Amino acid sequence: MRKKIVFATNNAHKLEEVRSIVDESWQILSLSDIGCNADIPETADTLAGNAQMKAYFIKDKFGYDCFADDTGLLVDALGGEPGVYSARYAGDGHDSEANMRKLLANLEGKDNRKAHFSTVIALIQGDRLTTFEGSVYGEITFAPEGEGGFGYDPVFRPDGSEVTFACMSSEAKNAISHRGIATRKLVDFLSENS
Repeated sequence: MRKKIVFATNNAHKLEEVRSIVDESWQILSLSDIGCNADIPETADTLAGNAQMKAYFIKDKFGYDCFADDTGLLVDALGGEPGVYSARYAGDGHDSEANMRKLLANLEGKDNRKAHFSTVIALIQGDRLTTFEGSVYGEITFAPEGEGGFGYDPVFRPDGSEVTFACMSSEAKNAISHRGIATRKLVDFLSENS
């Protein structure tokens, strides 16, 4: 029998990415699978704080063991922006195209394009909270490249790669991405502790 756990996200891309990494012994339930249509607050000023806020929301309201993530793109020349505001950098609409346009405009004329993605996953099992982190370093390109991925993938080229995340297959991206690293830590923890 497959063990069930809730991933507290409404982002179909994230859900698909995590389901492709987690092994068959786990069934990852989405918020819609448990009938949660709430707009879960993300008002913390850190990625870890937002991930924990989302996980506790589901645990408190629905009672499920669950995990939640928060991911940010941190750009050196912009003092770590957009950071916790990555998804709504250009406004509350979670518009990836607008977010990328704003990012590229803010980097215009800057030589330092270094940036990194960071993901924090907060897992709640019973009354125990455990967090997992993953980061990948690279640079922001001068224009979007590639059709795949989501979010800032078309403008982020990881170190050691000739192409952006958006040019990679999902398997290639998951092998090196921030979320892939954090999710594998989560998966290892779940297999050792369940």
